[in-house]
Amino acid sequence: MVTIPAWLAPLYPFTPKVFTTPHGAWMSYLDEGGLGTEAVLMLHGNPTWSFYYRELVQSCAPFIRCVAPDHVGMGLSGKPQDYPYTLATRIDDVAALVKSLGLTKVHLVVHDWGGAIGFGFAARHPELIGKLVVLNTGAFPSVHIPRRIALCKTRFPGTALVRGFNGFAGPAVWMSMNRRSLTADEKRAFLLPYDSWANRVAVDAFVKDIPMSPTHPTWATLQATADGIAQFSNHPAMIVWGGRDFCFNNHFYAEWRKRLPHAEAHYLPDAGHYVLADANAGVVPRITEFLR
Repeated sequence: MVTIPAWLAPLYPFTPKVFTTPHGAWMSYLDEGGLGTEAVLMLHGNPTWSFYYRELVQSCAPFIRCVAPDHVGMGLSGKPQDYPYTLATRIDDVAALVKSLGLTKVHLVVHDWGGAIGFGFAARHPELIGKLVVLNTGAFPSVHIPRRIALCKTRFPGTALVRGFNGFAGPAVWMSMNRRSLTADEKRAFLLPYDSWANRVAVDAFVKDIPMSPTHPTWATLQATADGIAQFSNHPAMIVWGGRDFCFNNHFYAEWRKRLPHAEAHYLPDAGHYVLADANAGVVPRITEFLR
């Protein structure tokens, strides 16, 4: 059982469950709202965890099952130092979790690298997929990468910055917000899982796994994910986008509008990368109603 610190419980009032992945690591996940075979699957990216979805889980759980995993190495999940931290493995982990829960219909909510993971899963299991909610993410190869993230991709000084100085997760708690500032406890919660060199292993690995050319081992997986999006072009979909995102910028938003041409789109010019947190008062009810 995963233990929640007392100070975190008011913000994260859940009892996480644990699943062992096909590669032998343990994954913490939220499973709220009953045991039906239809569920909303909420997939986070880097460097967040299921805490990012806490308000949406609470809003949706009264009417539908909500599943929100912490990817291995992230959040409250185990942080093995030798895990295969690749997109393909993360898709495997999610697929195995969904199968273990007996889900027969899955509505996706994806953010950041959760987009590539979620649509990678969807491409493998299109028969399971229902509604789609896209939040400042990508699921296709791109040559666009901010210089600061490109720096973090390097072995040196990138790994020292990310793992030694918390130079990725740390700045994210203010760089990813624009409308408002996170409270002290919200910042503390976002950073809780990433408090040491060892516990930042997957934060670093996520950045290293961004493929910038066909020679990267993850390029083929991401390309297959991108190719699979077309089969969902007529699915009920909603795009909610923060326009003040330095990483997943308007280039990515325009690409999603092309790939999901019938999606209900909400562009928020003054919201940051953590759009679900930055614009929560308006965004959470809107997504909840869409999923209802």
